[in-house]
Amino acid sequence: MDLSTLGTETRNRRTAELDRMPVTELLATMNDEDQTVALAVRTALPQIADAVEKITASLRAGGRLVYLGAGTSGRIGLLDAVECPPTFGISPDRVVGLLSGGPGAFVLAVEGAEDNPGLAVSDLDAIGLTAHDTVVGLAASGRTPYVVGGLEHARAIGAATVSVACNSDAVISRHADVAIEVPTGPEVLTGSTRLKGGTAEKLVCNMLSTATMVQLGKVYGNLMVDLRATNEKLVDRARRMVAQATGTDLDAAADALQEADGHAKTAIVMLLADCSRTEAAARLEAAHDDVRAAAAA
Repeated sequence: MDLSTLGTETRNRRTAELDRMPVTELLATMNDEDQTVALAVRTALPQIADAVEKITASLRAGGRLVYLGAGTSGRIGLLDAVECPPTFGISPDRVVGLLSGGPGAFVLAVEGAEDNPGLAVSDLDAIGLTAHDTVVGLAASGRTPYVVGGLEHARAIGAATVSVACNSDAVISRHADVAIEVPTGPEVLTGSTRLKGGTAEKLVCNMLSTATMVQLGKVYGNLMVDLRATNEKLVDRARRMVAQATGTDLDAAADALQEADGHAKTAIVMLLADCSRTEAAARLEAAHDDVRAAAAA
């Protein structure tokens, strides 16, 4: 296809003299352009909601959320994937990020890998993709062969498919059950989709994973009650979280956390329902991990 027709590849008239701008003007212009991204994402909220439903259904059925992309897009998907276990206490194999060229391409670009659709097929086969999974293909341009190949293969297997592009009428949209298109327009630096395009993809991934985890009971109010307290900062956050959720003091929250082996969700149910750790765990299991339902049972 003629890439020059893509909105993300066209020149931005506002920045035609970018190399002559004073630094403060350059930064102000970048900031102005960045403010258009969130509004562009907002136009795609109905499709993002549809994608959340598919991802939630996959995870409830024992499947996975699989991000697939090349370059900046792939790195953003991988970043969201690796943040899910510490934030939501979910197993690392439930949210997976696949990057063209392999994990090493995160820090050192593997040129040409994105042009091979067969590599995506191999990568998906390597993780044992099934019909229970949802594959989210990320491509700012909307036409990356690696992503097209991955989405086609996922659909053939019966997995749910979602595409995320930063251009309208994207090629990858034709290969997905849910097509999310966020037309971000010309970049400040022509063609550099690590800028507005990357920001849009990050916002969409934030929404997909966070909204899904809320649906799965990984959040109570706006508290990340399944977080893994693996350092001093997170231990303190867990203690404050338990206190805030239950209206108790920090000492009582710390005692409950200790009894619950550091699991904030269990400690919260123990305090709200005035029950033992064993009963709190049983309540959570019966309530499918939902704190409100477990405490009210």
